[in-house]
Amino acid sequence: MYWYAIQTYFGSEQAVKRGIENLVREHHLEERITDIVVPTEDIIEVKNNKKKISERSLYPGYVFVKVDLDTALWHTIQSLPKVSRFIGESKKPTPLSEADINHIIEKVQNRAAPKPKIIFEAGEVVRIIEGPFANFTGTVEEYDMEHRKLKLNVSIFGRSTPIEILYSQVEKIV
Repeated sequence: MYWYAIQTYFGSEQAVKRGIENLVREHHLEERITDIVVPTEDIIEVKNNKKKISERSLYPGYVFVKVDLDTALWHTIQSLPKVSRFIGESKKPTPLSEADINHIIEKVQNRAAPKPKIIFEAGEVVRIIEGPFANFTGTVEEYDMEHRKLKLNVSIFGRSTPIEILYSQVEKIV
C-alpha cells in the first residue's frame, strides 16, 4: 500500500473524499483503501461583528489516499465525479515519498490555532470593531501571527498612541 495524491476540481476535496468512501463501502474495498485525508485548517472570519470559524483546505485541489492500487482501481477512482487525475509521472500514478506524506499527516494531527482569513500588512489602516477602542481607526505597525495580535498606532486626542490588539477585534477598511 502506498499514498497517492489525487487532483480534484478546486473546492471539491470533501466531495471527492465522500465519493471514495462510498466506493469503498459499495465495492467492499476496505482492505485496499485504508486512509483518505483532506488536510484542513481552521480560519476565523469576522462578518457583521460576529466571529465565525470555518475550515479551509491546506492543499486546495488535492485528496491524499492510502491504497493498494492496480489499473482497474486507478481508473475507477479517476472516473469519480470531480476527480481530475492521480499525480504522477508519464500519466501514471506515482506514490508519495514517506517524508512528504509524514509532513502532511503531521499537519493534520497537529492542527494549529485558527488563523485569520485576512492577512494584515504594515502600513495598512484598520477599524477597531470591539473593545475599549471600538470605532477608532489605526495603522498596522506589526502583525504577530503566532500570538494573533496586531500592533497599531491609533490617534487618541490628536496624539499617535501604540496599542496591541487581537486581530479578531479589527476589520480592514475597504
